[in-house]
Amino acid sequence: MIYMKKTWIIIGIVAVVIVAGLFSYYNKFVTAGEQIDGQWAQVEAQYQRRFDLIPNLVESVKGVMAQEKDVFGMIADARTKYVGAGTVNEKAAAATEVESALSRLLVVMENYPQLKSADTVQTLMAQLEGSENRISVERGRFNEEVRGYNVMVKRFPGNMLAGMFGFGERNYFEATNGSENAPAVKF
Repeated sequence: MIYMKKTWIIIGIVAVVIVAGLFSYYNKFVTAGEQIDGQWAQVEAQYQRRFDLIPNLVESVKGVMAQEKDVFGMIADARTKYVGAGTVNEKAAAATEVESALSRLLVVMENYPQLKSADTVQTLMAQLEGSENRISVERGRFNEEVRGYNVMVKRFPGNMLAGMFGFGERNYFEATNGSENAPAVKF
């Protein structure tokens, strides 16, 4: 009888240890899965930052290009007017327009680095560059979380318990095909 009690006590202790181990592994899988989801949210936050910056950058570049385009357009128009002028008064008026356009061009060229729109472009480019770096870091962290989780899912006894609890491998972040080629930028 005492022998039976000791056996049941040992079986009970072993059962408690096994159940505690199962709960422990289940909790590890849940925690690791949540860390992956949280890290992916960080990647998406950086994507959103990038997506918010791009329209501002595009508009700023358009602004800088518009300033240059206006000046060059004015020079071309004034030159065309001068070549097509028939009278002295027309030539004088066209020459004044050329001089005015050239003076604007010189101001643009002299002050180009100080143009606020160019500063804006440079600032936005730096911010976009920073976003790209942050995205890269967050993707790397995501893949590290996935790696840790996948190792836990594949290792014994986790591999047996993962299937039992419905946990499977997660996918790494991988670049899409063709992303190694830089996009062509045309204005």
